[in-house]
Amino acid sequence: MIYPIAVIGNNYHGGFPEEYLRHTFAPFLKRIKMFKIFNGIHLVEAYHDWKKQRRDAKLTSRLVKLAIAVAVLVLLWCLPSSVYGIDGLGAIQQRVIAIFAFAILMWVFEAIPAWTTSMAVVGLLLFAASDSSLWFFESGLSESELATQVSYKDILHCFADPIIMLFIGGFILAIAATKSGLDVTLARILLKPFGNQSRFVLLGFIMVTAVFSMFLSNTATAAMMLTFLTPVLRSLPADGKGKIALALSIPIAANIGGMATPIGTPPNAIALKYLNEVLGMNVGFGQWMSFMFPYVIVILVFAWILLLKMFPFSKKTIELKIEGETRKDWKSIVVYVTFALTILMWMLDKVTGVNSNVVAMFPVVIFCVTGIITKKDLEEISWSVLWMVAGGFALGVALQNTGLAQQLIAAIPFGSWSPVVVIIGSGLICYLMANFISHTATANLLVPILALAGGAMKDILAPVGGVSTLLIGVAIASSLSMVLPISTPPNAIAHATGMIEQKDMVKTGIIMGAVGLVLGYSMLMVLGMNGLI
Repeated sequence: MIYPIAVIGNNYHGGFPEEYLRHTFAPFLKRIKMFKIFNGIHLVEAYHDWKKQRRDAKLTSRLVKLAIAVAVLVLLWCLPSSVYGIDGLGAIQQRVIAIFAFAILMWVFEAIPAWTTSMAVVGLLLFAASDSSLWFFESGLSESELATQVSYKDILHCFADPIIMLFIGGFILAIAATKSGLDVTLARILLKPFGNQSRFVLLGFIMVTAVFSMFLSNTATAAMMLTFLTPVLRSLPADGKGKIALALSIPIAANIGGMATPIGTPPNAIALKYLNEVLGMNVGFGQWMSFMFPYVIVILVFAWILLLKMFPFSKKTIELKIEGETRKDWKSIVVYVTFALTILMWMLDKVTGVNSNVVAMFPVVIFCVTGIITKKDLEEISWSVLWMVAGGFALGVALQNTGLAQQLIAAIPFGSWSPVVVIIGSGLICYLMANFISHTATANLLVPILALAGGAMKDILAPVGGVSTLLIGVAIASSLSMVLPISTPPNAIAHATGMIEQKDMVKTGIIMGAVGLVLGYSMLMVLGMNGLI
């Protein structure tokens, strides 16, 4: 590897004085024993050469990963159906298997952005496995095989799925809250009761971050709260561990807080969709909060105690100031009232009889009609997240509509497995995967399969809480996966502050994951066995 370091020659280099460059790059030069090799190379040129090599290496790596994924797709597509060992496997179903494997590899490899993988999946299903496929993909197929094609309407409906509308409503609320200053006002109001004692300030940041994460994007919440935290970190002693506790509290609370509501994080919504639409259950927004909110509070209190023990404060008090003013113009008032009413209607969806997906359109209509949300604001919606979720839904639709799901269930002896093995195994697999790839991608891959398997073994799973334990457990395991900076965007944002070493994130992440999984599955089993879910 060529480092972006060159031995300083005479006079000026790239417009910078020699002494300045020597001082700036001294730490790097000391670490490189063979730096004399670069004598005479212009600093700027060396740097650009290094950057080019990095780009070329990344491009090569991505191309190799993409080639592997495509090769697997083609191989599974073209293999004789007898190789799979599944009775009655047709060409369309075999294509769905190939596309599913392609999606797994692409989401794991991240050769291209995750949302573009979802778009590719949707495209492949439409053009090669739907009843509106390209003509050459239909040639040579028997009538029975053509009958297993996926309806193109069902695939396209995935992007207009009610759950997608629920997310759009959440995104609109977040944008309006930021524009009106509601987020700053709420942060100031909610943090004030915690006083100025260091340990309670830490608790305040944990709880407020979690509350925001329930209704806003985890990433946006982490970025916003770290902004509020910056002046606090500056006021603490440079050698104190309290800084680490405060910096870690933000990603932990953002990841955990999102579990409390269906819109808090995509895995929740994915699990809810399959519980209600595939398995015929009737879990609403308010019902989800009724059992997940107390669980989240318990985990957050544990996180607070853990951070205080691992990273104690040397300074007993902290002066907290949050800059910003409370707006009182009519648009801001409309945002405040609409925000409150929307959350209230979500929590009381069983009482009002209005579905939570329908409630999500309430703020959309109000804000757009009043001009609070403009055309430009709509561009800020995280469309990539929506495409990610839609791609996962499309895979689930393909598994069901082609009959492949039933064939897989018949071929894999789920019924002979211990329910404890199925529950714990699925949770651990999800936890491990979600630490290295997108939480949404993990849920997209696991939930459709587990929903179908769970539906086929309802009676077997009943003693351990039923199918709800299986699917909601996956959502919990996904959100608890926060061991590495790459595990989740809030982790990456917090790590970028320079306050957190990776080893600290790993230690707290593993402990939080272990405790969270044990308590989460215990809660789900108790609720499921008592018919409360």
